[in-house]
Parts: sequence; structure tokens; C-alpha cells
Amino acid sequence: MDESYDIFRFEANDMKPEKGRVLIAEPFLEGRYFNRSVVLLTEFSDEGAVGFVLNKSVHLNINEVLTDIEAFKSEVFVGGPVQNNQIYYLHTVPELIPNSFHVFDKLYWGGDFEILKELIKSERLGIDQIRFFAGYSGWSAGQLEDEIKENSWLVSSVEINELMSVDNNDIWKKALSRLGGNFKHWANFPKDQSMN
Repeated sequence: MDESYDIFRFEANDMKPEKGRVLIAEPFLEGRYFNRSVVLLTEFSDEGAVGFVLNKSVHLNINEVLTDIEAFKSEVFVGGPVQNNQIYYLHTVPELIPNSFHVFDKLYWGGDFEILKELIKSERLGIDQIRFFAGYSGWSAGQLEDEIKENSWLVSSVEINELMSVDNNDIWKKALSRLGGNFKHWANFPKDQSMN
């Protein structure tokens, strides 16, 4: 078969998974959490990996999920299948939220929740400075590497400004399109294969 027509021929990039990189799901990866998802890795080591799905909204703002938070129009996303009854957050204001963990660049994970609530109440926190997630995505030792070898994920990088102000409806398509080559075709492949 002519390689130029084999749009699903997979050539993995050389980028390795690490904290601060993103995983881009291949088009046919199934499951409600990971189908056409982009996952930011917040931890990666020999012991496993942790990340948050960036583009699966629960279609509620944080104050609709946690009633003890003042009105705050920050959307909540499905972070993954692990502990999805818990709220996690990524932010860019470690100087305001103590006890945060550095992820990469100016992005931090978690921190003092009581102070976070006060920042929201006093309107000292912008919606472009924080993202909320219900649950997280987790992989045991070697599991993510195996999934990457099986071509379930592509590894890529992300800029901090994209991460905090991304149009989440198009993030998967844009991430694939940026990789070029056959991945551009993948980005436009319909969810419902019968539509092809």
C-alpha cells in the first residue's frame, strides 16, 4: 500500500513521558474518560504516573459542585477515573496558595484549600489562574509506558498559556494537527466511523 494513503500508519514521536507533558489519545482509544482526550502529566516516575484529563467538562462550575465555595465561574473537568468524588486543582499562583506542588514552568498542583476558598471569596483569583478537576488519571509502574508502546498515546508538550486558556472543545484536534503528518488526518477522523 502506498504510504501516502495509509493515514493510520503510526510513527511514534521520540518525546518521552514526563511531568508537564501531555498525552494525546489516538482516535480509537475507547472509554468515556480517555476517548479523544488530552491528559496533562503532573507526576511521572518509575513508580507510575498521575495526570488530569484537560478536555472533558462536567458542565458545572466549581461552586455548583462544592457548595461551600462562593460563586465562581470556573468550569470543573473530569480529571480521570481515580477518586472522581474528590476535587483537585491546578493553578499559577503558588505565592497565594501555600503548600502547592510544582508541575512545570509556572504551573502548580493543589495547596491550602481554605486559603483557596478565601481567595475566591475576596475575588483575588481569576478563572484563568486555576483549573478544577473531579478525580485524576493514574498509572501503575510501567503501565503508561506499555500503553505508549501499544500506540494508545502520543506524547507532546504544552505551553502554560495554552493550558490555562485553552478552548477545550478543540484541544484534542489542535494537539494532533500540530504534530503534522498523518496526525492531521487523525484529527479530522469522525467519532462515528459510519459517518465516514
